[in-house]
Amino acid sequence: MTSAQDSTARVSAPPMRRVAASVLIGTTIEWYDFILYGSAAALVLGPLFFPGDDPVASTLLAFSTFAVGFFARPLGGIVLGHFGDRVGRKQMLVLSLSMMGIATFLMGLLPTYDSIGVAAPILLVLLRLVQGFGVGGEWGGAVLTAVEHAGPGRRGFFGSFPQVGVPAGLFLATTAFVLVSQLPEESFLSWGWRVPFLISIVLVAVGIYIRFSIGDTPVFQEVKRNRRAARLPLLEAVRRYPRQIVLATGSMISTGAYFYVVNTYALAYAKSTQAQSGNAMLVAVLVSAVVAVVAMPLFGALAQRRGRRVMIMAGLGAMTVWIFPTFAAVDSGNPVLLVLAYVVGAIVFAVSYGPQATFITELFDATVRFSASTVSFQLGVLLGGAVAPLIATALVAATGTSMAVAGYVAVLSLLSLVCVALVSQRDITRGSEDMDRERATA
Repeated sequence: MTSAQDSTARVSAPPMRRVAASVLIGTTIEWYDFILYGSAAALVLGPLFFPGDDPVASTLLAFSTFAVGFFARPLGGIVLGHFGDRVGRKQMLVLSLSMMGIATFLMGLLPTYDSIGVAAPILLVLLRLVQGFGVGGEWGGAVLTAVEHAGPGRRGFFGSFPQVGVPAGLFLATTAFVLVSQLPEESFLSWGWRVPFLISIVLVAVGIYIRFSIGDTPVFQEVKRNRRAARLPLLEAVRRYPRQIVLATGSMISTGAYFYVVNTYALAYAKSTQAQSGNAMLVAVLVSAVVAVVAMPLFGALAQRRGRRVMIMAGLGAMTVWIFPTFAAVDSGNPVLLVLAYVVGAIVFAVSYGPQATFITELFDATVRFSASTVSFQLGVLLGGAVAPLIATALVAATGTSMAVAGYVAVLSLLSLVCVALVSQRDITRGSEDMDRERATA
């Protein structure tokens, strides 16, 4: 190692703790805000903002507004990704977190349909659009902050930290709803549900403070120094990496469907069928979230040695199978089986999702990496997650069985598995070597 490289290693190693903390805490808060809406849509938003005689129709309308956030995510990814490739990763991270926090806080202040009529759901949809736009740029900025700061051999581990933010945010959002759901029903419906939305502003303030404490990534600073920033990064990425974008998008479809069917739709399904109590479902989600938080860095690090593509394919294959026992456990009415199914499901999910961020970002070079990886991720989650609760609700209404939903998720998991398998070894090797070279140069 040269003296310059040695100096770089000594300088860059200590900040990785701060980088990891910044990415994990900020992403957890961001996903707390986004997932909180999913829990509310499943449990309370329908009757408050979309009242009607048919509870299924009310739930469908609530899940429709849930889906709206996903449609805004690719747009947020395009806009924030553009400036992330041209201006910097850090600025877009702060902006995305600010947008999410303000929108979530204002949701907690919204009057209901009984107070202001149709204006209530309209305002709810507008705020959900802001949420989706903000989270659209969050993932790419957080992942690149982690992997572009990390040295060779550590990207798999640190690249999993933004992924950990998803189950960590799920844990916080679910915990918040477990606590307020203990209130008397009248209090819960009148003001209790608002509390988790309102307290998010405090969490966001903490997250913004932490994100201001780190600089931009050394890789991006090198791009700026050499004036290599692309004028139109997304168009450049589409021109140079069309196949990689399509396959990366396809690899994310099952991730969105599996996660939101199990952790959002299943809450409404269990409530409507009375197969499980609301508390049993929330406890299962909580326990599984804790397991996923622990498992994702482990599988991210393991994938660094075993190969990211192999790990992701193994996880997707397991998801294809395990979704059936998961819904069988929900239908069983046995809370012990339910928790067990969710815990195994969390491990299965972590096998594929832990390495996925690093896997996708390594397919693109630094000049277009924010735009290309963000759009791939957000389009994949849009195609898989946005309409998953809606399709699941319609499938159960049409067939009368949750196994139809399991079959739907299994098909999408197989589709994603094929997309990962089609990513060439040349792409994987080149991407890893390119990032090693970028990091060494910076």
